[in-house]
Amino acid sequence: MRISVLLSCLVMLSCCSTPSGDRADFRRKDTLGLIVLYPKYSSIDLVCGMMPSKNDTNIILIAEAAYTGELLEEFTHINIAGDHVSSGKLHKGYTCERNTGAFVYYNNEWKFCYKEYSEAMNIAAQNDGCAFGQELIIHDGKLVETARKDENLNQFRALCEHNDSLCIIESCDIIPFGDFKKKLLAYGISDAIYLDMGPGWNHAWYRDKGKIVELHPKVHNYCTNWITFYK
Repeated sequence: MRISVLLSCLVMLSCCSTPSGDRADFRRKDTLGLIVLYPKYSSIDLVCGMMPSKNDTNIILIAEAAYTGELLEEFTHINIAGDHVSSGKLHKGYTCERNTGAFVYYNNEWKFCYKEYSEAMNIAAQNDGCAFGQELIIHDGKLVETARKDENLNQFRALCEHNDSLCIIESCDIIPFGDFKKKLLAYGISDAIYLDMGPGWNHAWYRDKGKIVELHPKVHNYCTNWITFYK
């Protein structure tokens, strides 16, 4: 478990980062064919059921996190892949063999878990935290085995740890999954967990000096959960 040290990350950003002043809610860096977003946050939650509103000015960035099972008109937690913690409450999700790891956050600290993570989720719930399961890509600086094939083509996104800071990284273009993994390693990512993508599920947005920037258009209402960063 690592304490987030955002200031050290900000110092390391190069001149290719998006210019921003002291009030910026994030820093963006475009490098190696990747879009890297570093949110300056005070808390994180996994919001389930209804997509966080752009009218909530306390929200900095949101992105779909765990997989969604079926295209249902009504929300149910069991339609989220794997058990998960939202606003300090543990919920049962459907069994998903692709979930080889989890992201856990509570008490302003986070942890990327590999394989066994049930106890970590219980602790997150006990401490009013959040957690979700997904495909782990990198753990402790090394690639881990995934069900996804390296030749799989997509525009990929992951929640990552870089130099003791959290960031969300997305490939600029559609690329093979193997290339995405290599780019993450080349950038120096120590841990990375996949974030759901594909048409509609790739919809995400962040706040740039008060203005909303969408990464992909919203095309349906079947998303079920979002990792959400707050000021």
